Amino acid sequence: MSLHPEVESMLKALDAGFPDVTTVPPPELRDLIRSRRAPLQHLPAMRDVHDITIDGPGGDLALRVYRPESSEDAIPVVVFAHGGGFVFCDLDSHDEFCRSMAEGVGVVVVSVDYRLAPEHRAPAAHEDMYAALEWAAGNITTYGGDPTRIVLAGDSAGGNLAATVALAARDGGGPAVFGQALFYPVIDDDFDTESYRKYGSGYYNTTKAMKWYWEQYAPEGTDDPRLVPTRADSLAGLPAAVVITAELDPPCSAGDDYAQRLADAGVEVRHRRFDGLFHGFLTFPSLSLTEPARQEIWKMMRSLFE
Repeated sequence: MSLHPEVESMLKALDAGFPDVTTVPPPELRDLIRSRRAPLQHLPAMRDVHDITIDGPGGDLALRVYRPESSEDAIPVVVFAHGGGFVFCDLDSHDEFCRSMAEGVGVVVVSVDYRLAPEHRAPAAHEDMYAALEWAAGNITTYGGDPTRIVLAGDSAGGNLAATVALAARDGGGPAVFGQALFYPVIDDDFDTESYRKYGSGYYNTTKAMKWYWEQYAPEGTDDPRLVPTRADSLAGLPAAVVITAELDPPCSAGDDYAQRLADAGVEVRHRRFDGLFHGFLTFPSLSLTEPARQEIWKMMRSLFE
């Protein structure tokens, strides 16, 4: 395969610099990944950013609320769950991404510092994301958001949480969800799809790592729609979806398939697969291909509200 030179260079750098997650105890892994974060050159300015703590199902739950500079009152809201294999990353790891999304889409973003595995196994993270949705529905007007236009979003493992909470809200009579935006989501634990077979090693995210993430998060199995959205009896009646996948990503096939399943169930779907790109590319702003991709995705998300 002929890769874009920047992609090839970045994959080599990630292969050399990113740890084998399966060999490091999770607390040490979090510290190691945090210590290797490169300083960001540009952080979009916000009208205001609030770090708050709410009562979550497992105790205090930290949220970070971003309001963009040009915003009026009652703009749409994105409740966002970060990636990190359910094991690592936090509010700071995705701070630049959330700022860019708030600015680019024109939304209030609520970033959720959900409990991490393996100390907190499934469905702890799912429950925290649901609690954040409930909080936003009841309180977001204070921060200039419109509680009738809430989108659940997440990248990677966070995409799983957004998808499963959309289902839980539908089935449990929870707050109305206006839309869902899933960025290279971890939909399931099927490691025998085409993308796992083709891109399971050598492209940053690996089959070995994905198996380990699921072992940390759901060691007792995944036969539960709170963990794997395709375990639901039906996907009908879910909110409109933006589904983004990356060709070189092992979970790509499952994400593509989920977009098709949603469409087959009558859900309005905007789906885009970015060929030649890898898992996590949206959080690498130094890559020249990232900003054009973000702009396309922000446009897709804005169209949810039209």
